[in-house]
Amino acid sequence: MLIDIAMVVAGLVLLVFAGDWLVKGAVNLSLRLGIPALIVSLTVVAFGTSAPELLVSITAVLNDNPSIALGNVIGSNTANILLVLGLPALISVIHTHTHDTRESYLMMLGSTVLFIALAFSGPITWWKAVVLLVAIGAILTRQILQALGHRRDRDDEEVEGAEDSITGRAIAVYIILGLIGLPIGANLLVSGASDIASAMGISDAVIGLTLVAVGTSLPELATSISAALKGRADVALGNVIGSNIFNLLFILGIAGLFGTMPVPPEMLRVDLWVMLAATLVLGPFIFFRKSLGRMTGIAFTLAYIGYVVAIVA
Repeated sequence: MLIDIAMVVAGLVLLVFAGDWLVKGAVNLSLRLGIPALIVSLTVVAFGTSAPELLVSITAVLNDNPSIALGNVIGSNTANILLVLGLPALISVIHTHTHDTRESYLMMLGSTVLFIALAFSGPITWWKAVVLLVAIGAILTRQILQALGHRRDRDDEEVEGAEDSITGRAIAVYIILGLIGLPIGANLLVSGASDIASAMGISDAVIGLTLVAVGTSLPELATSISAALKGRADVALGNVIGSNIFNLLFILGIAGLFGTMPVPPEMLRVDLWVMLAATLVLGPFIFFRKSLGRMTGIAFTLAYIGYVVAIVA
């Protein structure tokens, strides 16, 4: 068990660093090739920051642990709303009126409903994966066209990971380290998590919904808490919405091309509905421009703790 825990920790650490290296290398390479910063921000950064979750899900499917892949995404989406927004709200008020996220929220809700409908119609097979990828393609196309329409207002936007003084050799090293580190970290995490599930007598689905999901959400949680400490907790809202859309459509879409993912009955009974409920609870805050204060943060955090205790028990 200690070896398995060490594998999980090592895998998570490697995924965090390798993902950061890949984003930094890919962003700076894209900018060097003359790709507009706006497009880099909407595509390269978005894909790069999802790389750890993507590699974990693909590895889980290839290792015949599809429940971990599904649990990783479903659990992460629930954790993103209840935990990644709940904990920062305890530190600093999250103002929803600073950015208009209503359309993005509806895209997240639509992505959630689409995936639930596909899950209830049977295992996630290649054609369902294509449906998810077509949906994320349509969303990205709309976001890029909208951003280009307001490009003047966003020309000075900073791109995550961009460095003016970085050398070509450093860019290559970052990309190589990221491409090597991600699959190694994903293998360590999935193998360790699967062994822990077996040793504890719980299902791969539960370990995916809890340990793996929270582990792959740690970077977002750390970023949100850091922003809250700086009085910018509102930036977490857009990050969570974007992450949840990418998780359901892109990550499960790609993972579904590597193998069939049967949806466990317990997910159909409970976890998908908890994810949908968490998504719906966020709606009034966004549409009525209500801030997420300390009491909301307490409620969100306690709801997530109660959910984890219930599925583990």
